[in-house]
Amino acid sequence: MSDYLIAALYKFTPLKADADLQARIHDVCAENQVAGTLLLAPEGLNGTIAGPETGLRTVLEFLRGLPGCRDLEHKESRSEDQPFLRLKVRLKREIVTMGVPGIDPNETVGTYVEPEDWNDLIQAPDVVTIDTRNDYEVRIGQFAGAVDPHTTTFREFPDWFRRFRETRPNARIAMYCTGGIRCEKATAFVKQEGIEDVFHLKGGILKYLETVPAEDSLWQGECFVFDRRVAVGHGLAEGTHSLCHACREPLGAEDRASPLFIEGESCPYCHDARDAAQREGYAERHRQEILAQARGERHVGRKAEAE
Repeated sequence: MSDYLIAALYKFTPLKADADLQARIHDVCAENQVAGTLLLAPEGLNGTIAGPETGLRTVLEFLRGLPGCRDLEHKESRSEDQPFLRLKVRLKREIVTMGVPGIDPNETVGTYVEPEDWNDLIQAPDVVTIDTRNDYEVRIGQFAGAVDPHTTTFREFPDWFRRFRETRPNARIAMYCTGGIRCEKATAFVKQEGIEDVFHLKGGILKYLETVPAEDSLWQGECFVFDRRVAVGHGLAEGTHSLCHACREPLGAEDRASPLFIEGESCPYCHDARDAAQREGYAERHRQEILAQARGERHVGRKAEAE
């Protein structure tokens, strides 16, 4: 049994997201040795946290005690090490930033599709499957045949979709994301744009990889996750990708074999965009991490890894 339980969660619900709630959640997490990031906004909460199983379940029960959160769902996975370096509880305008006023998944949302039914839907000839994640996430894994919007932030999705719909005006739309939150908001947006046949994968890629056997899967590659594991595969087993210490891009075996990859300094995605002084700064940070590991410690710099 792995030592740490990881929970990815979100809930769209009207929430009094203020400094008092922020402090209460921070305290209960800290008291139970739970780290990670939780975002609070008037539309709800969102985040991924990890800790000893007893402590994490105590935090989840506290969160479910908040108004409107009794049915809060989460996706579980495990890790031998604590995948987060810090605890962050932050107040935001949105728990997932789209930047379009008036989008409320509690009022309007697409049709949920269970993981067991997802394959049949996305193989239908009149269905267009859209990945609502960002480009670096899509690059390391996606569903077969899915459309990649090539967005760098979720804010770019609405404008991209308005252009895309002109090319497939009569298609049924199926959307997916890592854990369900982005496609839930995206389907609310798409329905507000006047499209009725809109579907999304319940529980996101994580639930699909947990539920659907590899031999029946239409998923190709690995799924990026926002913690030190970097990526997971079928059964939510830890993947093979690592992060570039300079630009935070996920790197596969081919990327790490590139002559532009220098451990702790650069990778094929950032080597030509960094000067010698910047690369030396990254190299020094990497040296400090190695020294900390030799002392049996974890180096926590200005930016925690994979947060």
